[in-house]
Amino acid sequence: MEGLAKGAAVQFEDILALNARSEIALSTAPDGCTSFALMKPKTSKTWLAQNWDWKGAQIDSLVHLEIQQDTLPTVQMITEAGIIGKIGCNSSGVGVCLNALVTNTWQPKVPIHLGLRAILESESFEEAISKVDRNQMASPAHFLIASKPGDAASLEVSPIHTARIEATNGTLVHTNHLCSTEMRDFIREEVVPNSYSRFDTIRNQVKDLKEKALEAEDLFHFLSNHDNYPNSICSHVTNDTDEESALTGMETVFSIVMNLTDNKLSWIKGKPCNRIK
Repeated sequence: MEGLAKGAAVQFEDILALNARSEIALSTAPDGCTSFALMKPKTSKTWLAQNWDWKGAQIDSLVHLEIQQDTLPTVQMITEAGIIGKIGCNSSGVGVCLNALVTNTWQPKVPIHLGLRAILESESFEEAISKVDRNQMASPAHFLIASKPGDAASLEVSPIHTARIEATNGTLVHTNHLCSTEMRDFIREEVVPNSYSRFDTIRNQVKDLKEKALEAEDLFHFLSNHDNYPNSICSHVTNDTDEESALTGMETVFSIVMNLTDNKLSWIKGKPCNRIK
C-alpha cells in the first residue's frame, strides 16, 4: 500500500481507506455476488467462478493484475485500481472468491481486502485457510477458497466467530447471506433481498450438472443465468424501486472463472450474458 501511495502520489491514508472500503461501506450498501466451486467427484478439474456485482461506474476501474514476488507465489487477480487483494488465484493453485455480508459488526482487525491478499500469497490450501480462520477479519464476509488438488471450503468470517462449510458431492455455492446456522448466533445480518433466490438457482444448476469435462465457457453460462429476472445471477440495473427488485444501482461488473487444475484465469468485463449466447 505504501508503494501504491507513492506511485499514485497520494497519501497512504487514502490507499488504506480504499482497502478498508468493505468495512466502511458494507454496513449499509448491498452487494449481490454469486460464487461457486466445482471439484471431484462432480467434475474432473477444480473450478472457482463468480459474478461480482457492484456499482456499474466501477467497471472503468477494473484491472487484471499479475503480481510476481521473489519468495511468494505469482498472483493473478481481478481487482480495482488501488485495492491490493480481491478475487483471483496464484501459481501454487490456490484461488479465492468473495461474497459480501451486510452487517453492522466491526472490530479494528484485518480488513477484508488484506485478508484476500494473504490468501492469494499462500502456497497451499491449508496455509490459505489459516490466514483467515481465527477471527482475524475486521468485518464479516464469505471467502470461497479452493486449490488445485481439489480441496475447497466456504469460510464465513467475522471478528468474533468463523464458520467453515465443506463441499457436498464436489460442489459449494454461496451468495450474500449466512449459510452456517452457528454464525447466526453471533452475527446479525441484513440479507440482500435476492440472495436466497440466486443461491437456489446456482445450487440447482451445479447439482444437476452431469458433464465432468467442463470448459470455462460452460461456467460462464451458469453465471449468465437470468432466472427470476431482475433478481437473477446475471444482474442488470432496473428502474424498479421495489425493495424486492434487483439491487438498486447494482449490476454485474465482472464475471470470473478459474481453472485451478491448469492454472488458468478467464474473465469478462461487464455482464457475461453480453458475450455468452
